[in-house]
Amino acid sequence: MNKKMPANGSRNNGKRKGISPNGDGQKAAGGELHQIAGGEHPSLTTNQGVPISDNQNSLRAHPHGPTLLEDFILREKITHFDHERIPERIVHARGTGAHGAFTLITSLAQYTTAKLLTEVGVETPVFTRISTVAGGAGSIDTPRDVRGFAVKFYTKEGNWDLVGNNIPVFFIQDAMKFPDLVHAVKMEPDRGFPQAATAHDTFWDYISLTPESMHMVMWIMSDRTIPRSLRMIEGFGIHSFRLINETGESTFVKFHWRPKLGLQSTVWDEAVKIAGADQDFHRRDMFEAITGGNFPEWELAVQLFTQEQADQFPFDHLDATKIIPEETVPLQVIGKMVSIAGPTTSLPKPNRWPIALPISYRASISPMIRSCKGVSFPISIPN
Repeated sequence: MNKKMPANGSRNNGKRKGISPNGDGQKAAGGELHQIAGGEHPSLTTNQGVPISDNQNSLRAHPHGPTLLEDFILREKITHFDHERIPERIVHARGTGAHGAFTLITSLAQYTTAKLLTEVGVETPVFTRISTVAGGAGSIDTPRDVRGFAVKFYTKEGNWDLVGNNIPVFFIQDAMKFPDLVHAVKMEPDRGFPQAATAHDTFWDYISLTPESMHMVMWIMSDRTIPRSLRMIEGFGIHSFRLINETGESTFVKFHWRPKLGLQSTVWDEAVKIAGADQDFHRRDMFEAITGGNFPEWELAVQLFTQEQADQFPFDHLDATKIIPEETVPLQVIGKMVSIAGPTTSLPKPNRWPIALPISYRASISPMIRSCKGVSFPISIPN
């Protein structure tokens, strides 16, 4: 459970007559005590930012009946407890994080009802996590590797995670292949090396048998996977998402983060020397830039297109191994994100920060994301 900006709410989600500014308790229909935040006191929320007033009483079929699994507050609380000792991530274990703010500069009200994308000038708190993929939590910062680029938006309508990489495509077309891909990427099983690298037979055997991965391999072998700084990488949502406006009309969207400092990379010899001299090179660079007032900044740009346009593409835009050329669908800059502070001791470390695949807000319709999350249809929040 999280504490959020002051907002009165309960499982009935609303102010009640007679509630004092101190948030005195009140009996609910079932006799349970509800505590509702009042005045400037922050309300209790779920991990998704939904205000609640009671996390002490589970829902039951009747006063003496069984507990109901539809009680998402109970399930979230118990799940959070069961995962308090978080094991190291299988992939993206080594990450660097920063708090900041996102500001919308161009409204997409024509395409969506989400306030995050319609209220120009409003600052939305964010947490950004950038990570390597193959290595463990104690691996080096500068291997030739994809970088994860995940942003958690703390919006007025709940928390939204925009998860992606610094490469606009992915290895596979079907999420069922993901465990096989990761096993191929990891260290050779018979010797436990090389760490944080795919320069071994298992990976290349896998790639040779998976032609759809070749586009991603071309990006991996480019300079984008040996960046000079995490402040100088792009971020991509990779998948197609669907925006829905007031009249129910839908528009597809792809998200792009573009660094204010531009793209800059090392060369391989530099990356190898840096790894030997400073294993924390990228973490240190990010920390020193923020503490020195040189705040990292990214523009958020979108590609917007209709179903009719998608039908004319010579490829399936839901295929994560493909890009939509910017010549075909130009980028439109709609906002900017500035990172202004690293994690504090009172908050989870970046390697433990919960980042989920995006199934809140207007959900991705990508078959890969639906498979990963067990979602079989687009999910949308109420208007």
